[in-house]
Amino acid sequence: MAKRLMKHKRRRTSGVRRVGRTLYRALVTVSALIVVLFCAYNALVRAPEQAAPPMAAVPQPTSGTSGVEEEEAEPTPTPTPLVRKEGFYTFLLVATDEGGGNTDTLMVAAYDTAAQTVGVVSIPRDTLVDRTPPKINGVYAREGMEGLRETVSDLIGIPIDYTVMVNLNGFQRLVNAVGGVDFYVPCDMDYDDPTADPPLSIHYTEGMTHLDGQEAMEVVRFRHNNDGTGYTDVGRSQTQQKLLVAVGKKVLANPGKISEYVDIFLENVKTDLSAADILWLAGQAAGLDTENGISTATLPGDGSVRYNGTSWCYQLEREECLAIFNDLLNPYTTEITMDMTNMFQAT
Repeated sequence: MAKRLMKHKRRRTSGVRRVGRTLYRALVTVSALIVVLFCAYNALVRAPEQAAPPMAAVPQPTSGTSGVEEEEAEPTPTPTPLVRKEGFYTFLLVATDEGGGNTDTLMVAAYDTAAQTVGVVSIPRDTLVDRTPPKINGVYAREGMEGLRETVSDLIGIPIDYTVMVNLNGFQRLVNAVGGVDFYVPCDMDYDDPTADPPLSIHYTEGMTHLDGQEAMEVVRFRHNNDGTGYTDVGRSQTQQKLLVAVGKKVLANPGKISEYVDIFLENVKTDLSAADILWLAGQAAGLDTENGISTATLPGDGSVRYNGTSWCYQLEREECLAIFNDLLNPYTTEITMDMTNMFQAT
């Protein structure tokens, strides 16, 4: 009887050991899989590349080579490479008008992943540039995205790392995906255009309201009322900018849906960002304080300028714009200077 009990105990003990070994192997396998996935993630999702900065003429002191005392020579400008801040990225955000090739919305955004700050600057669509015709909103139709990138980079004096062309359908889907946005409509909107594709019927009262995707699209497209009243293109740029920031805040507030947002982005946006770039940037943005870390501005200027037969060109206020470039967009460890920019002036 005692021998049978001992055999029974041994069987039970060996069974427990087998279960323990099985669990141990499973834990080792899962741990190894986690390590492999982590290594694969780090190999694929890495920091995006930064565009190379141009050379800048920085004064360098010269010294005499003889033992005879000489008059102190004036520093001579020497081409020196500008130094970029690590983890600082610049983006050109563009949307075209319906049925045409002009850029209806034009913004430059800068994201400092180290400082966790974002700057968004709107460039009015009629901004004067040294082109024919002389408005920046026509550059894309003539020269494509690379031509527009070069024009904006030349105007501001900084390299543009990545470009993003927004599709209106994607914008609507994104707004719906975040559950709509609460937004202050800046003025009464009363506009109808049955000839548009699709037809437009924009009717809102000034004040706070909740917008779904379709309604948000109507608000950003609004330019003037049926009677001609409304706001200027500068006011329209500011509305687009504020609405974009409002949507961005809701996206960042729900990181659990990031894969859905990335899918919408990739399906409806033309960009030179890779999926890995987007995932890396999204991971960085999880630490962004959306209330205090985002700053916006619209470039100031005079929209009544006439140049080469073209009316209502928007001539930038150079000193005020330079301050905005340095405050919100500067990717360098040194200040952007006026000679690094090309804010074309008609007068």
